[in-house]
Amino acid sequence: MSALPRAAELGLIACKVCGLVCRNVRDDERLDGDDRADAMACPRCGATLHRRKPNSYVRTWALLIAAFIMYIPANVLPIMRTASLNDVDDNTIISGVVELWRAGSPNLAVIVFSASIVVPVLKFLALGTLLLSSQRGSEWARLQRAKLYRLVELIGYWSMLDVFVVALLTALVRFSVLSRVEPLPGVIFFGLTVVLTMLASMSFDPRLIWDGKDSDD
Repeated sequence: MSALPRAAELGLIACKVCGLVCRNVRDDERLDGDDRADAMACPRCGATLHRRKPNSYVRTWALLIAAFIMYIPANVLPIMRTASLNDVDDNTIISGVVELWRAGSPNLAVIVFSASIVVPVLKFLALGTLLLSSQRGSEWARLQRAKLYRLVELIGYWSMLDVFVVALLTALVRFSVLSRVEPLPGVIFFGLTVVLTMLASMSFDPRLIWDGKDSDD
């Protein structure tokens, strides 16, 4: 069976605001004097129509690189300080996982390690793979790459687990007189990493996987 035609080949374009499928007006089909913005506006909501997200590659690369830069201090700097009567302990993500394991909570340690270390690294690798393969016009495993993108979007929010744990402990331990928990700068960088990777996945247009070397405009 031959491949199904794409919307671009049929002269169709979908509005990203209201979802209306419109006829794509090409440059050579416009009347003299028609403005480009007016000719490519959605007839229902008036939003500007784009066949693909504008500058998708550039925006996604910029956000992904910024997220990776933020991820370095997120792992190096401590994210939480635990203070008691005779001890003050600053924990990074890794040292926090080790402390949870030693304290007899291996299940929680595995969850935190997966959400804070494994998931961000896999997102970097997955988005980098999607970007490189799409820009090169690769036909390799297009269906699998599309599924990989949906998986990246699905698990992206779970990376915030470390931030939630610090916020929860900070709120709960404030009721204790003998100890306290304080957030440290590392948690800010980690939160920025999660937000930037989420924005990077949102900026990437998965339809570029099927476009080969077509423009992302």
